[in-house]
Amino acid sequence: MAVVGTADAASEAVLRALLTAAARGHAAPGEPGTESRIGTVVAVDTERPTVGGVEFRLADPADPALVKALAGVHAAAYVAASTDLEQDLALGTRPRRERNLRRAQTVITAAAAAGVRHLVVVTGAQVYGALPDNPVPLADDAPLRAPADEGQVGDLMDVEQLVAVARDVHPGLRLTVVRPAALVGDGVDTVTTRHFEAPRLLTVRGADAAWQFCHVDDLGSAVAVVVARGVEGAVSVGAPGHLTQGDLERLTGMRQVELSLNAAMGTADRLHRVGVLPAPASDLAFVAFPWAVSSETLLGRGWVPVHDNETCLGVLLDAIRGSHAVAARRLDRKDAALGAASAAVALVGTAAIMRRRRKKGVTG
Repeated sequence: MAVVGTADAASEAVLRALLTAAARGHAAPGEPGTESRIGTVVAVDTERPTVGGVEFRLADPADPALVKALAGVHAAAYVAASTDLEQDLALGTRPRRERNLRRAQTVITAAAAAGVRHLVVVTGAQVYGALPDNPVPLADDAPLRAPADEGQVGDLMDVEQLVAVARDVHPGLRLTVVRPAALVGDGVDTVTTRHFEAPRLLTVRGADAAWQFCHVDDLGSAVAVVVARGVEGAVSVGAPGHLTQGDLERLTGMRQVELSLNAAMGTADRLHRVGVLPAPASDLAFVAFPWAVSSETLLGRGWVPVHDNETCLGVLLDAIRGSHAVAARRLDRKDAALGAASAAVALVGTAAIMRRRRKKGVTG
């Protein structure tokens, strides 16, 4: 069993979970003919992972030579979801999209060419879209309604399309897409985690959010179940249930700021277009409308999440302690005090900050 690309928090969690499964020495019970024994765990990347006990193979996940590193591998996992927002922002929108699609395409093609029997690709539950008419929770087979824009969710939508095409192009390769809720854990840095770095929590008037998280360790165990039980198709994974906006305020001790959807989206869009905000305005939907998932397929196959949503929120808050951001843009403490909430508070706070910086000749 190989994990391709191991430098991020989620991939490391997958490695740890596979090692645990391999140590048991047998596959979890499942439907006859579907169980797979997880034996040697292989890490494939340009640098050796911090997780010990794995076989390391040196290869660039974006290089077609990856096929050599996958020789003899029966199953592989690749995490397409990003947990390093700082790196992505430094890279820039177009290079980030090109890198992500090149890596995903290379992993799929190399896996098929190397004779890998089962490839698991981790995207994100964001691909379902955050919309006011979403059922709570969303079923695993719910339609994918997220906007295919220039944001990170757009990257995941493109990866999902690559997987869909690969099902027809590589019929001998079993493909499974795993879609986790908002990831949390040590080293996880995303638009969602930075939402909680703001001085206040943004709410959209008339909207009912449903907050759901997924600890990277639970994602790892979910991937192990997918491999061991030969789960195909697409599955979602998240902590059971969800938290309301009121729950968030009670658990975080943070106050909210409420804005109309038109005001929030309009201003966020303008500030994104001029480079003030790193995330597109469409990302506001994910803090306003529900996108919680059921995890019904994995739960039915025996997956048991260890972390509930309250615990996940606590992990998130511990991880971001001391950091300050407005609309995913990291600020120092002095600047953060000028803002009010999250993406839409840039209406006044972030715009004023950037004007002041330009006058002083400060960038970044």
